[in-house]
Amino acid sequence: MEFDGQVALVTGSTAGIGREVARLLARGGARVVVTGRDAARGAGTVASIEAEGGRARFVAADLADLGSVRALAAAVGEVDVLVNNAAVFPFAATAEQDAEGFRRLFDVNVRGPFFLTAALLPGMAARGRGSVVNVSTSLTHVPVPGGAVYAATKAALESLTRTWAVEFRGTGVRVNAVAPGATETGTALALNPGSVAEVGRAAPIGRPATPREIAEAVVFLASPRAAYVHGELLLADGGRTLS
Repeated sequence: MEFDGQVALVTGSTAGIGREVARLLARGGARVVVTGRDAARGAGTVASIEAEGGRARFVAADLADLGSVRALAAAVGEVDVLVNNAAVFPFAATAEQDAEGFRRLFDVNVRGPFFLTAALLPGMAARGRGSVVNVSTSLTHVPVPGGAVYAATKAALESLTRTWAVEFRGTGVRVNAVAPGATETGTALALNPGSVAEVGRAAPIGRPATPREIAEAVVFLASPRAAYVHGELLLADGGRTLS
């Protein structure tokens, strides 16, 4: 299997896209570190992986807390695959955005992935191998009202993807990103199920994505099948940016 002998860390993997990424990586032979704030949901993800014959463990972490990010990096140790998936996305009109919500969006979506990657990527480089996949959003390309701060955090993550690809050139480490379109995650559906369906129908493919479909794109970029893909953004949005 293509991830045999590898350790994969997937942030925000207790539900949604991250959970499906963790399951697919485990099916590919990786030992997966599941992480998030909810221990019960984390245990559920680990149990689902083990039920399929995979290997996984849960490490609690809150990406809004820099100390928790550093503790996560220390607890995990050497990692071969890092998927920066965890994010928060409360929408607000620009004139109504409060400073605390603004700060939390950047803490979780940008600062957390930055310092987690900063802690783990040098070890990958020293071993001469590794893959980082950042999960962005198609809203950096197709803006929507109320999504200003969320899209800005993901645009920053896309910029980090390109910078890290250049900064760690020649080390054997690849860094890429996936930008999902409307996806039927539990969180998105709980916030606004009508919007998910509407945006999905607006895409040329005519429907929203399932978490598994986005996870397949993430795992492809992490795998040896994408060995010559580096510093790229894969739009997994059903063609929404074309319409």
